[in-house]
Amino acid sequence: MNQNIKLKRNLSPLNIVALALGAIIGSGCFLLPGDVFLETAGPLGTTIGLFIGTIMLCIIAYNYGYMINKYPVSGGEYAFSFKAFERNHAFICGWFLALCYISIVPFNATALGIISKQAFSGAFEIGYLYSVEGSEVFAGEVLLGLVAVIFFAYTNIKGVKMTGNLQMIITGALVGSVILLLIATLLNNQITYNNLKPVFPTNINPIKGVLSIVAITPFLFVGFDSIPQVAEEYDFSPKLVFKLMLATIFFGFFIYISVNTITAIIFPWQEFINNNPDWATGQAVQYLLGKFGMILLFTSLFAAIIAGINGFYLAASRLLYSMGKSSALPYWFGKLHPKYNTPVNAIIFVGVCSMIAPWFGRKVLGWIVDMSSFGAVIGFLHTSMASYKIGKDNNDFEKNKRLKITSILGCIFSLGFLGLLLIPGLPSSLSKQVLIILSLWVILGIVFYLTICKEYRSLSHKELENKIFNKAI
Repeated sequence: MNQNIKLKRNLSPLNIVALALGAIIGSGCFLLPGDVFLETAGPLGTTIGLFIGTIMLCIIAYNYGYMINKYPVSGGEYAFSFKAFERNHAFICGWFLALCYISIVPFNATALGIISKQAFSGAFEIGYLYSVEGSEVFAGEVLLGLVAVIFFAYTNIKGVKMTGNLQMIITGALVGSVILLLIATLLNNQITYNNLKPVFPTNINPIKGVLSIVAITPFLFVGFDSIPQVAEEYDFSPKLVFKLMLATIFFGFFIYISVNTITAIIFPWQEFINNNPDWATGQAVQYLLGKFGMILLFTSLFAAIIAGINGFYLAASRLLYSMGKSSALPYWFGKLHPKYNTPVNAIIFVGVCSMIAPWFGRKVLGWIVDMSSFGAVIGFLHTSMASYKIGKDNNDFEKNKRLKITSILGCIFSLGFLGLLLIPGLPSSLSKQVLIILSLWVILGIVFYLTICKEYRSLSHKELENKIFNKAI
């Protein structure tokens, strides 16, 4: 690995906002209102749950802002964990975050099949292959997903500036389309606000419904934490990062609530959802706004899918690059392209993993992506713990009393998220299938750490620190 090649500082604040917001607003924003949000918590319960989760994540984001300002290097939570707690915590954090980021790339890629079914009357449902857990797999849809994965691998290898500019265009189309769709819906004469009643589902305890929404907010908003992964590539002061994170989190909240409201207000929502529509948001928009509305909706969904693929390619590859250059992964992952200065091998690895997943159908992918909440929370917890320890060790609490409070609250909130996911019997707890996959990932991590990471374990603390922080810290 050529130690003289460094990542280029090409990302502007607008690039960063587009990266994070595009990663936050994936295909789930347009699928979950009918599949999860309304039947779980109703219009008001969803709004309350997402708002609570948003405030919790904003507090955690303050801890991220503090750590990025101190250590603006690629790897984000992995680097923070090493600085505060050394190598074992850093590996655990990086291992779960890698699964979190990598899994979301193919999830969004295979969601392109949803667009083809609605927009092109299932034109890509050709070449039936087999069925996995009730999910049919077609060669045409697999090919569509593979093309998307390969294309964005190419754009990411070509350079972060190109990727960032592309992300701005895509995210702009996403936000603009949703806003136009919301305005067109609310100004339509056929709309009655009585359709939003009852504000909670009649068959579910409102508190349980709200808590279920809170539990999945780490998955919904995973993406704002992609900002620290590209910290070495900022062309601006890291002091701006916290404000940028707040902007993306609140904008993400607005987009989620907008799409959920559009879905709920066109028909009496509970009766509509009880009829089990294939795609509630799509059917509601088509009924009210016809072809014009569907064009806006498909534009939004397509942009969300593409932005999600692009954003998590960037986040996953930078995390793997940081772990590779510090020997937590083989050095192969830490290689930069000699011309474009991008982590080419890490990008290729994410692409190869993503090309495998579409062959197993969306049901199995759903299990994997459910674990992204767990991986994201591990990152939140390590960052909050690190901000407390670093703040205390550097006497920063004296100058910044808010940091001590946000660090403690961040740890409490993160543990609360874990409890909602792992405590059996709660409506938000992970399924048995997901827990099995999670256990296998833990076992694989232990085996990997003991057999492959020999150099990582043998290097001195100073040698590892030099590798992770580019000999600058």
